[in-house]
Amino acid sequence: MTKRRIAVVTTSRADYSHLYWPLHLLREHPDVDLRLIAMASHLSPEFGMTVREIEKDGFPLAARIESLLSSDSDVGMAKSIGTAVLSLADTLGVLRPDLLLLIADRYEMLAPAAVALSLRIPFAHIEGGEISEGAIDDAVRNALTKMAHIHFTSTETARTRVIAMGEEPWRVHRAGAPSLDHLRRSRLLDRGELEARCGLDLSTPPLLVACHPVTLQQDTTGEAVALFEALEQLAATAPIVFCFPNVDAGSRVLIERTREFLARHPSARLYVNLDAVTYWSLLRCVEVMIGNSSSGIMETASFALPTVNIGTRQRGRERARNVLDAEANPAAILARADEARSPAFRASLAGMSNPYGDGHAAERIVDVLTSVALGPSLLIKRAVSIPAETL
Repeated sequence: MTKRRIAVVTTSRADYSHLYWPLHLLREHPDVDLRLIAMASHLSPEFGMTVREIEKDGFPLAARIESLLSSDSDVGMAKSIGTAVLSLADTLGVLRPDLLLLIADRYEMLAPAAVALSLRIPFAHIEGGEISEGAIDDAVRNALTKMAHIHFTSTETARTRVIAMGEEPWRVHRAGAPSLDHLRRSRLLDRGELEARCGLDLSTPPLLVACHPVTLQQDTTGEAVALFEALEQLAATAPIVFCFPNVDAGSRVLIERTREFLARHPSARLYVNLDAVTYWSLLRCVEVMIGNSSSGIMETASFALPTVNIGTRQRGRERARNVLDAEANPAAILARADEARSPAFRASLAGMSNPYGDGHAAERIVDVLTSVALGPSLLIKRAVSIPAETL
């Protein structure tokens, strides 16, 4: 039997951590010819050259796509999409996989989706049907959903939303968020190992900050001004650890603000890139997460970790009861941080579950990718009838 050729595109540290276990199972599957394509920030020294992490994990690369412009503007983002399209057209034109796997909502994922559509390559999409109203990610995610042929959603509500967009129900599978598979499959670091790896003293649990540009606002870093004002006060009460922002317009402004903060607060730390196991281990050891990252909603719930979600970037996304929303002003952020750090709030989270999955997403995803019938029945999508009462 001819092996099924499945290509997977990864563009950043964030989506690679989500894709790790699906990639692992695809690589081990006897009937799969896995072809992994790394592009965008994976090849950027400024953002940690994370392609080396992929190589360290033993995944051979079918292609490296240089597409990320050295820019910090919306024009640079748009041009990066075009650059990626040109290279991916050649790469996918040669590979001609039976299926392509894409994930989430990064703007650069529009490039492989558009190329696959032009080349009649069916593709599957992970984490559609979610909402994040304050970022262009929301529109990108919905565009990928309508272009994709197979869908893997994180929640049942997201599955319902994808079907409501006109997708045939047999194409839409609730798999869970594959990032949560690390909690079940990976061995997390204990405190001593984490301290040695990160050069941290965790005797006092730090506050973890993950803040990204808000890409639908004219000033993509405007909401961060309030966060940094609040952090000036919080720094007197606990150590602060920063994760690097995403590669979006305004990321360099956030990096510069963070470095200025570190100059004033020598105990603070900034990590350009943390591998998935290190990052998950850190979530287990911090006191509170603060910022506007989807990780603060999708992943912290697995640790019942109090999270302060700031501003509009994640507005509309499903969340568990560990998430406290704060407007982007210092007083609101500080009030929510005080609430999140209170013993009463942490006690209230006992026994909570994560709505984004159970750690078995990779198995469900790979089962479908290796068994779905190929050919016209997959590539040609049928419109779902609209009930008469809605017209």
